[in-house]
Order: sequence, then C-alpha cells, then structure tokens
Amino acid sequence: MIANLIPIILAGGKGERFWPVSRLKRPKQFLCLDGSGKSLLQATADRLLNLAGSWSNLWVITSAMIADGVKEQLPDLPESNILIEPQGRDTAPAVTWATLEIAKKYGKDAIVGFFPADHWIGDTQAYEKTLEVAAKQAATEPSIVTLGITPDRPATGYGYIEQGVVQENCNCPDLPIYKVTRFTEKPNKETAQSFIDTGKFSWNSGIFIFQAGVVLGELKKYAPDLLDLLSEKGKDAYAELPKKSIDYALMEKTQLACVLRANFGWDDLGDWNGVERLLKGDLDNVELGTHISHNTKDIVVYSSDRDEVVVTIGLKDVVIVRDGNVTLVVDKSKTQDIKRVVKFLHGRSDLKHLL
Repeated sequence: MIANLIPIILAGGKGERFWPVSRLKRPKQFLCLDGSGKSLLQATADRLLNLAGSWSNLWVITSAMIADGVKEQLPDLPESNILIEPQGRDTAPAVTWATLEIAKKYGKDAIVGFFPADHWIGDTQAYEKTLEVAAKQAATEPSIVTLGITPDRPATGYGYIEQGVVQENCNCPDLPIYKVTRFTEKPNKETAQSFIDTGKFSWNSGIFIFQAGVVLGELKKYAPDLLDLLSEKGKDAYAELPKKSIDYALMEKTQLACVLRANFGWDDLGDWNGVERLLKGDLDNVELGTHISHNTKDIVVYSSDRDEVVVTIGLKDVVIVRDGNVTLVVDKSKTQDIKRVVKFLHGRSDLKHLL
C-alpha cells in the first residue's frame, strides 16, 4: 500500500475499435483480450488493489449505461465507490468530479491516481515501484505527475510528451522525473519519428498522480467554470458541460506538469493490432477462437463462440471477428476505421441493435 494513495479507475470508454465484440453495454474494458481469463477492468483493479490497501480505497468512475456491468465485474468494490456519470463528457469532467469527491472524503492532502481501465501492464512489480515514486513526488512537491511510455515505434494514435529538465529533489535516481515542456496530440508518422529521434519524447499514458488540493487549485485557475459547476451541482452539472479532455482543460496549461518515464511493459490495447502485439510472439496468427487455416499468416481471429469455426485460406494481414450476429473482416491497417462503421450504425434505426 502507498500511504494516502487513492486509485481511481476511468472506466467510461466505449472501445469502439473493438466492435463488434465491444458493444454499448459490453465495452472493451469488460472483455478478456490478453488470454488471462480476466477482463481488462478486473486486471486493472487487481493491480491497483495492493496499492490501495483495500477495496474501500479503490474507486471507479464510469457511465450510467455500464454501471451495472461494473458492479458485476467487481463485486467486492463498495457501491458507494462507483461514481456514475449521467452522460459521457470526456476526461476533464470525470477527473474533476472524482477529485472533488475524494477531497470531501479523504481531505485535500490525499494523493489521487487516475488509471484507464483498458491498459495491459507487463511487470507489476516495476509498475508499483513507478507509482510509489510518482506518489512521493506528488506528496512532497506541488506537481501533477503523468507517466510517459518510452516509444518503440512512431505511433500516430498516441499523444506525445516532451520532457524538459529533471525535477529537483527527485526521490529516486533510477526513475527521474522531468518537467513537461509540451504535450502534442497524435502527430503524423513523420513528426512522431522526429520526436522519437530526439530521445526527449514519451507517449502519454493517460495515468496521472497528484495531490487532490493541488489539482483543484489548478482547475480553479485554468478551468474555473468546470470546477465551479461540478462543485455546486455534482453529477447534475453534466448536462451543462461540454466534452473536454483533461489534457486540453488542464495539462497543456498548468506549469506543474511533470513526466516520469515508465518501463514496465505497457500497451493501451487501442485496437486489434494491440492484441496482436501482445499475443503473437513467434506464432503465425493470433487465434482467440477455433481457427483452421491454409496458407494464412499474420492475421487475428476472434470468435466469442468457441463452437464456431473460422476457416481461412491464403489470407494475410487481416482481422476477422465473429460475435453473435456480426462478422467483421478488416485489413489490419484499417482497424481505426471501425469507428466509422459504428458511427454509421448509430444513424441507422434498423441497425442500432448491433451496437
């Protein structure tokens, strides 16, 4: 347990790029995509439980549509520790409301950590050590610590963080913490490669650790309307709030942002290519289901019904997904476009039942 650390799992995402397995009432965080037998949400909670010390100090913020599913997934979590957003408004309202609630219960000195529900972590011991260093930094210096992931490719789906000078009074020389110079949202491939070549950029993991009172003070400075509405009305303010990310609302403006470069094995499993990165190894294909193949290589196959058989002949670099009454076949380079299909379905009353 890290003293005073209150972990909060951000579990409101839709996971549209995993459609048709991920659907409105069964989003990505409820799925087992790594072969562990546990959903991504359950695995995240298990990792954080040791840091929280008990279920009573672990929190989840999620959407009204899937709150019942969260309760089923995490039966030991106190129901009072589940914050239910009436509408999805991105991460700025979620982080602000949850921080206000934590400050009310534990005081403004509480160290708050926000953790997306859909990350895969390779080395739990290194993960815990990294969070301990981040929590100590947040407890001793007014700072908002974000974990940066060392890039291994010029990914265009992540935000990038440029590191500046090392923070003074860094509590662990093996894990230095740097002032943030700037955040950059999802650059093109050439720009991403130029960032990597400098050695000063990391991927934005979306994990933040800070003292509750520090962030509430920064929100008062940079996002006063958001803070005031949520302070006054709580979740009833959501109908009046615009969609806004915490990066845009606060992190790109605050002078207290710092980054700790993490090396514990990480993937955000953003689409089916993430599953392939995680599971392929030396295999010809990634098979999450019964698959018979002939001259097929470098494909991903998923079937939610193990009694169904997917047969492929002469295929390469595709993803095939079978779930219920939907079959998806997509080129691996086009998996980002699955979101376009989902948007199309939202506009078709005769097909909305597929969402």
